[in-house]
Amino acid sequence: MSMMHLTPFETISVWVVLGIALVGLAYAVFLRRQVLAQPTGTQAMMDVWDAIRTGADAYLGRQLRTILPFIAILTVALFLSVYIVPPTLEAHERFPTLTDQQLQVVIGFGRAGAFIMGALFSLIVGQVGMRMAVQANVRVAQAARSSFNGALRIAYRAGTVTGMLTDGLGLFGGTIIFIIFGVAAPDALLGFGFGGTLLALFMRVGGGIYTKAADVGADLVGKVEQDLPEDDPRNAAVIADLVGDNVGDCAGMAADIFESYEVTIVSALILGLALRSMTGHNEWLIYPLLVRGIGVLSSIFGTYIVKSEPGMSGDAMSAIFRGFLTSAAISTVLFGIVAVVYMGNVPGGWVRPFLATAAGVLLAIVIDRLTEHFTGTEGAPVLEIKQAHDTGPATTILAGLGVGMEAAVYATLVIAGAITVSILVYSGVGQTPAEEFAFVLYGIALTGIGMLTLTGNNVAMDSFGPIADNANGIGEMADLEPEARQIMADLDAVGNTTKAITKGIAIGSAVIAAVALFGSFLTDVSRVDAQVLAQGIRISLPIVFVGFLIGGTVPWLFSSLAIKAVARAASEIVQEVRRQFRVPGVIEGTVKPDYARPVAITTVAAQKELVNLAWLAVAAPIIVGLALGVEALGGFLAGVILSGQLLAVFMSDAGGAWDNAKKIIEDEPRDPARNLGKGSERHKASVVGDTVGDPLKDTAGPALNPMIKVINLVALIMAPVIVAYSSYTIAMLVIAAILLVTVFFAVRASKRGPAPIVDQPL
Repeated sequence: MSMMHLTPFETISVWVVLGIALVGLAYAVFLRRQVLAQPTGTQAMMDVWDAIRTGADAYLGRQLRTILPFIAILTVALFLSVYIVPPTLEAHERFPTLTDQQLQVVIGFGRAGAFIMGALFSLIVGQVGMRMAVQANVRVAQAARSSFNGALRIAYRAGTVTGMLTDGLGLFGGTIIFIIFGVAAPDALLGFGFGGTLLALFMRVGGGIYTKAADVGADLVGKVEQDLPEDDPRNAAVIADLVGDNVGDCAGMAADIFESYEVTIVSALILGLALRSMTGHNEWLIYPLLVRGIGVLSSIFGTYIVKSEPGMSGDAMSAIFRGFLTSAAISTVLFGIVAVVYMGNVPGGWVRPFLATAAGVLLAIVIDRLTEHFTGTEGAPVLEIKQAHDTGPATTILAGLGVGMEAAVYATLVIAGAITVSILVYSGVGQTPAEEFAFVLYGIALTGIGMLTLTGNNVAMDSFGPIADNANGIGEMADLEPEARQIMADLDAVGNTTKAITKGIAIGSAVIAAVALFGSFLTDVSRVDAQVLAQGIRISLPIVFVGFLIGGTVPWLFSSLAIKAVARAASEIVQEVRRQFRVPGVIEGTVKPDYARPVAITTVAAQKELVNLAWLAVAAPIIVGLALGVEALGGFLAGVILSGQLLAVFMSDAGGAWDNAKKIIEDEPRDPARNLGKGSERHKASVVGDTVGDPLKDTAGPALNPMIKVINLVALIMAPVIVAYSSYTIAMLVIAAILLVTVFFAVRASKRGPAPIVDQPL
């Protein structure tokens, strides 16, 4: 950092940002102690909690053993990747006394080390956050026996622990890399972003398959066939279902948001470096770090004030959204102050970076409201699905599909609007069209930075969902008082909406980050050979259009494999639960079912898919780049972004709407004779809709977020290599063919049935 000629203010600012990251982590520790100090309830509640904790720990341990070899191989590959192309000018500027060979070693260790750090931080966020959720669920259930506000506060603050881990570790890692590598930081930050993104993909895919296989299997037999309540202890899959809420929505989503947090700072610094080269201003690099530091502080304040009115009832959604808006308002005011004080001398003035960043905050708020409209229990779309229950499962499915498709349209238009704002903000800045293009891309990156300013709030909202869901399950299995059960049911319904909102924001941030990474892709290619993409990525070129078409297919293949994996595993759960119901005494409640076996089935099924789906995301851009060239690879990325955005929002919002429509039916007074409430035909239709939506909203849809960013980061790392070795056509085609064969066998292996389950400890 000392070689960047920073002003004293800039040097102090960077260290202050690092201190803020540590404050965020300290706040997480503070909240954790608050939550753990709360009472845990009765022995019956503790018995259920212990089964959930044991299953979650077993799953995460097995998952870690599965992915470690893959991480080791990619660490070596990232180290060797710096030997393929010469060191950058920025690397020579940062380490002027080193030779090219020495620089390659330093940058290689930096990139590989940052990859390990990104993967480790993503793993910490996922695993620690999930374990915090498991610790909180029984405490929320106990608090619900006294007050609505107490249960809400514990659930939200436990979720905030995960949110502040995401904020703190993401900001700490990016700032430390910047301090060590200075202007050469993008070389290492690519590894940091890739490590976090890859781990998020693993945890998203594995957790998503696990949770929905258990959920679908438990619902189909327990609710539809046996007419049992949601979390009836006689259902053998009920513990696997409760475990799945945590490994999917806590561990998976936390890692997902964390890697979005990483990737947006990576793209902002890469593009900021390009502007620094053009203008000589360090502000382009320091401002994104300052914005991130502001976000951590505003999230601390906004999350701590979340509470509802005293008493036994309240509006949790209003309380959570009030905290969200408070953080947004604080952030926006501080952005303006920093921009006025620090960005006044850059080309275009202070108002442009401020507007681009504020547009990101506004985008998060709009997506929040849009997602609640399409998935909330009081929104017209969910009420439309509720009405469709009257005529059976078929109309329920059709209504939900229509809601998801419509939601995808509006979400995409909102993101397009946000990108347009960035274009307008930086329109006319720069001496040439190429410079103006670089400014526009930087504005888009700032929009992504602004959108994830409220990451602490977003992750708290998401983790709140499975914590409330688990608490409700513990209340059902421990036979708590009706008043407490109603409080937990209300919190659970709000949790469904907050999870859907977080998924919407995660998808939106993935697209914004991918567009910024796409700009970084163009920038990196031009640094190797300015003539290769002198006229940009032209969709009129047939080879670019071919890449665009291929890219559009990848999210569909990826989603297909994920959904089929859920279907296969759910089928095994259905058979297992049916088998256990035939055991004398289980259905009568006199014999305890074997909860461990469904946990084992779903664990094995989830681990089987991890590497295959991850390899599809890693290998696909390499194959296209080597076989068709860097321009086709650019078209491929555009196809992935567009197709992935539409498909992810469609699946996420359709599933969320089906789920909450079912909640409305379940809250009705039970009267099967009048077709009302649980046990009615309308309820069975709603369960079918929810069951179809489960793998869409919690497996395939959310997994597309890290998949999009993995593909973009791999392309960003590979682009200079493809350009530098474009003359070695035969060799590149041979490598592409070999990789294509490996993808073929990975897809084929993913379609096979899961391995037999043996009765042994995990």
